[in-house]
Amino acid sequence: MLSVTVTKSLHSQRFGQDSTVFVAPGRVNLIGEHTDYADGFVMPAAIDFATLAAICPRDNHSIAIYSANFDEQVVHSLDSLPERASQHWSDYPLGVVSALREIGVEIPAFSLTLNGDVPLGAGLSSSASVEVASMVAILSLTSAKIPLPEVARLCQRAENHFVGASTGIMDQFIACCGAEDHALLLDCRTLEYRLAPIPSHLSLVIANTMVKHSHAGGEYNTRRAEVEEGTQLLHSHRPEIRLLRDATVDDLKKWGHEMRPDVLKRCRHIITENNRTVAAADALEASDLKTLGRLMYEAHASYRDDFEASCPEADILVDLAAKETGCIGARLTGGGFGGCTVNLVENARAEAFSANLREGYRQAAGIAADIYLCHASAGAHKI
Repeated sequence: MLSVTVTKSLHSQRFGQDSTVFVAPGRVNLIGEHTDYADGFVMPAAIDFATLAAICPRDNHSIAIYSANFDEQVVHSLDSLPERASQHWSDYPLGVVSALREIGVEIPAFSLTLNGDVPLGAGLSSSASVEVASMVAILSLTSAKIPLPEVARLCQRAENHFVGASTGIMDQFIACCGAEDHALLLDCRTLEYRLAPIPSHLSLVIANTMVKHSHAGGEYNTRRAEVEEGTQLLHSHRPEIRLLRDATVDDLKKWGHEMRPDVLKRCRHIITENNRTVAAADALEASDLKTLGRLMYEAHASYRDDFEASCPEADILVDLAAKETGCIGARLTGGGFGGCTVNLVENARAEAFSANLREGYRQAAGIAADIYLCHASAGAHKI
């Protein structure tokens, strides 16, 4: 975890004032991939990699934002704030400012220091961490009282409308509402959620394949089109099916033969993944780790075979993990075609597991993986 003292010191050296510090975590998704845009269920956990946001009032009708990670500062007058993204790290906090102004929050002059240790490019949601940390810090200087679930919606809006990234609500929601030693089962349709306890003797071990296959963007768009095609066919038979959240395995048995084979497989992944995700939360609540592990491996197999969004490197990591003592379950997490695997591992075996996984992956793939040992952490809060 980053040092709050160091962050406060960086802020005071730059801006000459004491600050108040807020934190928002990164996240890893334990189960539930490509279910969010089907109004389905996801089950992420906040992790103990985070963004710290140190803030204080400013007296010259401007905002100043300093990134310790990039060692760079931007300053804008409150009368001429950017209206669109500029492909710069400051797009994320400036997008938050824009989202707050759109709902009528009067933005005061402020100085903000951002300092994060969420690994960039690893699919652990560094952007949502920055957005949420920035928003809760800025709100502390206003009279607005916005509940954390609504903060998540506003941060998603900032990323969608200002930054221009088409993301779901999961990343911002878990950064806001995560809880220490818990995963969070989120209903992406209603934003209702419940916390599921992760036993204290388990660690989250995240292994980065270090690859992102070049076809990821195009294949993602193809998958979305296939899902929409299958949804429309099911809707023609059962009009109440608006999205795959509303469909069942029985629906596929009745009408799946009318779909193209790839369309059937994509729909089967999402429908069964929704079922697995709810079952995984139930298993955590019942301390049924055997069932949880089985569901994680089944989720990976579905991601690999039905959604066809895994890759050889991720499959190697999951296969290696399954052979290790103390590993409860493993699967590819995130958007697919590379990225990270998430592994639930007994604390006593976590270091040895990580070393064995790193060496086994080096031998099998010729790649040195970054591996992160994490625990489920709290959502955004003042320190």
